[in-house]
Amino acid sequence: MKELLVILINSLKQRKFFLALGVVLIVSFVLTVLLVLTKPKDFPAHQPHTPILITVTNGETGTAIARDLAAHSVVLKATTLIAEIVASKSAVGIAPGIHRIDTHIPSATAIQELLDQKRIVDSIVVLPGSTESDVLKALHGATSLKQDDQLGSITPIFTNDERSLEGQLAPDQYSFAPGTTTRDALETMLKGFATEISGTKLHNGFQHFSAYQVLTVASLLQIEADPQDYAKAARVIYNRLLVGMPLQLNSTVQYAQGLRGQINLSSNATKVDSPYNTYLHTGLPPTPISNPSVAAIDAALNPASGNWIYFITVKPHDTRFTDSFAIFEKWVELYNQNLAAGAFK
Repeated sequence: MKELLVILINSLKQRKFFLALGVVLIVSFVLTVLLVLTKPKDFPAHQPHTPILITVTNGETGTAIARDLAAHSVVLKATTLIAEIVASKSAVGIAPGIHRIDTHIPSATAIQELLDQKRIVDSIVVLPGSTESDVLKALHGATSLKQDDQLGSITPIFTNDERSLEGQLAPDQYSFAPGTTTRDALETMLKGFATEISGTKLHNGFQHFSAYQVLTVASLLQIEADPQDYAKAARVIYNRLLVGMPLQLNSTVQYAQGLRGQINLSSNATKVDSPYNTYLHTGLPPTPISNPSVAAIDAALNPASGNWIYFITVKPHDTRFTDSFAIFEKWVELYNQNLAAGAFK
């Protein structure tokens, strides 16, 4: 009987022990959940710490950017920033480059700072239609770059007698690490151009025109026509080249004389002694005259079908094409009227 009583007492003690243990475990679990739920997911607002430089590479994903920012204590958690990026409509505008960004900031603030163009260190923007001279001017004005005077030895993608890089510097927004040489910067732009044209058939040329000639045509289209008219303007250029007719393009003369951006061209200007003067010389100019967009290159490779040999923009976004000189002359009159009325201001 005593033995049975002992067993019952021990059983009750064990039950109390396990009950107590269960209570402890439940309390611990609840505390853990509360701790997780109340643990901060973002840094507080308006308490930024020392700024640092963060590099965003071309094509880098939002997830990769978020992880990099979290690793450098810009934001508290990558997951929070990823959620903000997904929810943000403007985050797609984050540009590649070196960004000066505050540390210990909320994820929403981090996105704002990444979108702030003024925070990109020595941002170099190569626009479609810009020239090699424009790019060099921008590079020489970048205080973080190391100036290199040996730029003439850079080998272009398409070799040419002038050793010109014209037309081969990919339009894009660039930002280089402090101390990068101007030579390295140009090499990066050339590599960007090589990557850019890899998705086209530029290396095959067009009919009997070489790849470099097609690139030159694209550079003319970039300056002479609106994007929706590139293919038709390309056809005019090819039609003139095929019959040995001078191109007579104002853009090439303006390039030769540094008059880019001027709408009108004087008769004296068309007499300037330059291989770029397509009023005096038949054929294409010796080099491209601008850095063309992929759209212009595609149009030069795929011209529209037509027998046009004249085109003129009579007013902004109104370019007309014809094979009749008489009609062209009437359009020239209309252009002069619109010019006098200030339509091109």
